Amino acid sequence: MRGSQIGLHTITIRWSLVVFLLLALLQLSIGTTLYQNIQPAHGTVAEDIESREAPTPDDIDLDKQWGISRISAPQAWQIASGNSDTIIAILDTGIDQTHIDLAGRVIANTNFTQSPTVDDLNGHGTHIAGIIGAIANNGTGIAGLAYNCSLLNVKVANDKGLCDSAAVAEGIVWAVDNGAKVINISLTITNPTQALEDAVNYAWDQGVVVVAASANDVGDRPIYPARYSNCIAVAATDASDSLAFGSSQNDWVDVAAPGVDIYSTLPDSKYGTKSGTSMATAYVSGLAGLLITLVTDTNGNGLLNDEVRNIIKDSCDEIGIPGAGKGRINALRAVRQALSLCTQ
Repeated sequence: MRGSQIGLHTITIRWSLVVFLLLALLQLSIGTTLYQNIQPAHGTVAEDIESREAPTPDDIDLDKQWGISRISAPQAWQIASGNSDTIIAILDTGIDQTHIDLAGRVIANTNFTQSPTVDDLNGHGTHIAGIIGAIANNGTGIAGLAYNCSLLNVKVANDKGLCDSAAVAEGIVWAVDNGAKVINISLTITNPTQALEDAVNYAWDQGVVVVAASANDVGDRPIYPARYSNCIAVAATDASDSLAFGSSQNDWVDVAAPGVDIYSTLPDSKYGTKSGTSMATAYVSGLAGLLITLVTDTNGNGLLNDEVRNIIKDSCDEIGIPGAGKGRINALRAVRQALSLCTQ
């Protein structure tokens, strides 16, 4: 009996040790996983993150968003997807805020046009809003690049899509004064004004990233506000990384992004494709939204927009097209570079 008791006691101790070791290994495994998700820039995690399987949102039309995969957005989402404190202003024809994929995204509205409504009766602004901030993981539609960020609906183009420089200038100032960290301007103006340039400079001096379309079918003419030095000017590319037909191709263009057959939201909870530098601009604004909370003030000037702009440009994929700036944006490389600078 005593021998049996000793044997049982020994077995109990051995099983206790096994359980203890298993629990310790499990705790270490969980701790490592959390650490990789929270601090992917340390050790080998940042080096390995590109090869890890990216989380896939359950939005049913995600596979129609070829631009999302081309710029490595799903991999970038492992690191950052923006947050509600980051506000992206969309200066456009308005936004359909009842859209199933945009409901609750807009936190404030204003109207600088003669239209009787701040809503989108044109479709352009709603399409841009979807590329930037459509709700992810809601089982329907698409996912915006910066799907956790908040939006400002700044209507500066009328229901026919026409705008003037005065309305755009007012819209920029209003967006800055209402907390925007990124301003998307998928609009083009051929005649510059001092008021428009002053508004862009005001935004930049307040630390806001201003992203503007370089226009379509304008040849080598300068387009505003994209031509201003304090804007990120965007060209458009297609699925083969060629310059989109009609996209501006100038030495003042900073970067390129997907802009052909871009699938996004349309009014009345519909979806469809549009093409142009307008769509490409929205991708760059979305990327800026991801970066703004990751970067640090590396040059000590008290602002972050210069770091965001430099990272977006420096992390591009070279596509060998003269006049398309640094190349096509790469979201994964950009967020990794942002985190890398934070640890230096």
